[in-house]
Amino acid sequence: MKRTSLIVRHSATACAFALGLAGVAMPTSALNAASAETSRQPVILLSVGESKVINLASSMSDVVIAKPEVLDVHVRSQNQLYLMGKLPGESTIFVTSKTGKVLYSATVRIGNNLTSIDQMLKLALPDADITVSNMNGITLLTGTVKAPEDAAEAERLVDAFLNGRVTDPKEKTTVVGRLQTATPLQVNLQVKISEVNRTLVHKVGTNFTGLGTGSGSFSGYLGRSTRSAITDQGAAVGGLPGDISRRWLFNQPSDNSTTVGFIAKLFGMDLAGALDLAESNGLATTLAQPNLTSLSGETASFLAGGEYPYQVSNGTQGNSIEFKQYGVQLAFTPTVLSDGRVSLRVRPTVSSLDFSISSSVPALRTRTAETTVELGSGQSFMIAGLLNNDTANAIDKVPGIGNIPILGSLFKSRRFQRNETELVIVVTPYLVRPVNAADIRTPTDGFRNATELQGLLFQQGSDGVNGAKAPVPSLAPANRPADPATAPVAPQAAADAPKRGKTAKPKRTASADTAPTPGFSF
Repeated sequence: MKRTSLIVRHSATACAFALGLAGVAMPTSALNAASAETSRQPVILLSVGESKVINLASSMSDVVIAKPEVLDVHVRSQNQLYLMGKLPGESTIFVTSKTGKVLYSATVRIGNNLTSIDQMLKLALPDADITVSNMNGITLLTGTVKAPEDAAEAERLVDAFLNGRVTDPKEKTTVVGRLQTATPLQVNLQVKISEVNRTLVHKVGTNFTGLGTGSGSFSGYLGRSTRSAITDQGAAVGGLPGDISRRWLFNQPSDNSTTVGFIAKLFGMDLAGALDLAESNGLATTLAQPNLTSLSGETASFLAGGEYPYQVSNGTQGNSIEFKQYGVQLAFTPTVLSDGRVSLRVRPTVSSLDFSISSSVPALRTRTAETTVELGSGQSFMIAGLLNNDTANAIDKVPGIGNIPILGSLFKSRRFQRNETELVIVVTPYLVRPVNAADIRTPTDGFRNATELQGLLFQQGSDGVNGAKAPVPSLAPANRPADPATAPVAPQAAADAPKRGKTAKPKRTASADTAPTPGFSF
């Protein structure tokens, strides 16, 4: 090999010393040009073991390298040199002439086989478009991937490739992923709201009314009532002289209770009594299954119910009407994470009108929950399992007498009520993608009404066809003219037309008449 007289300085001290000597020898204009030149240093990316050729416009004298352990230089001639990457890192290079003029300067960043990483990612994720950049000990991944799980897989592969055999933690390269999904994923949320309401009411009530009927010096009144069970209609008609026997009317209760009534004479009094017995069991179930679909990061809401109006006072300006929503409501915000899991913020609400406080202005009974969870596609969780148990026991009695065993039951009324409510909400998210319209079937596809013969003879409401493919629009052939009169005439027909003395008309074929046309047809 031909030996050259170039001096290659590898240390920072030699670099500073060389620049200092050059500053003494060069005028101020040359120094300014050198500083302006170094302020615009290009950035060169190399892999370990990769080389790059640099061609210079004039002959060089000195080559200064900041980190020789990272970057090596091989001088081929006075106007050409080779840059070779040795280890991952960053170094600067300066090439000067004999007069001290900076001929070339650059910042060289060396990574671990960036080209091989690109090839590995292309082989592992063929649908992804990933760009690998290495800077300051950090490997940055940018571009787009098909699914969020592909982003996590790309980061794992690059980290294993760069740091798989590195034992010293200080020498490991940090992998930062800034990959985006090419098509935003959509999340379908299926919510099942189940509510069971059970009510038990047990009532035992006594009512009696008595009036003295004696003709002597004593006459009195005795009565106990928890409702208007007995009505006094005055003295009996056709009674004996001096007899003041009464007539009584028993009123049936309006709450479907059973009433046992009796009339007797006791201690010179006409006594009428009624015993009310009632027991009711109620069971109500509510099942709602709202489904919503939303893009990742967007909020979707759902309401299955209604709105009721109520008046709001505006002071001297009168009253205004506002509306309050009730029913089954759902609002959720999904966020698809890089590993394909879904971070979900969901708020379900079940509300109903309550007329127990006022029969004209209802209150709103609401059960709601709000939470944020993280789970995979198709996994379910129970957001609320609420069991509410209300028990009430009321006793009305005559003091003292009502406590007597057996006989005290005639002077006592008892009401027992128990309400049990259980609410369960199950939430399941799914990662979904749009499908072709031809792959969707609805219950009304292919439905046909019954003909008059089918309805008259067989009492059918439809022709029995179900699940058939619905009619869809179709395109006409591209070579079919819109108007047969304006159709182009074949060259041979045009040539024969003057001979026959009349214009040739295009022939209509059966295939042209029956070709599909845009629109629906049956």
